[in-house]
Amino acid sequence: MNALTIGELGQQAKVNIETLRYYERRGLLSAPPRSRSNYRLYGPEAVKVVRFIKRAQGLGFTLKEIEELLSLRAAPEASCDEMRKAATEKIEGIDAKIRLLKAMRDALTTLVDQCPGQAPIQECPILEAFTVEEEA
Repeated sequence: MNALTIGELGQQAKVNIETLRYYERRGLLSAPPRSRSNYRLYGPEAVKVVRFIKRAQGLGFTLKEIEELLSLRAAPEASCDEMRKAATEKIEGIDAKIRLLKAMRDALTTLVDQCPGQAPIQECPILEAFTVEEEA
């Protein structure tokens, strides 16, 4: 077996060793056996798992969601449809965030357009919009 120390795993997977320890504490990465001198000794599959985690994070999945994806990956009875459903749900969440961000951008653009830029700060429409109380 080509065992990897935590440092070697970190290098191959391009992550910090503290990240690996965190993944292990969260249960995303299985606790490996230890050497006689108490070094963690990971198998080559650990590199794939860590890369999987990082790629999924890069696509917006949370660590909790990644935990579920890793469970799917490890379940021989799971189907591709389950993974497709998880990805589709993530897309829907991203679309909702995009809508929210666009609304925020539009609101800020409106405020910027209303601001003359030359008035005293006490008369700034942007500042005023942030301090207006909502009606009950």
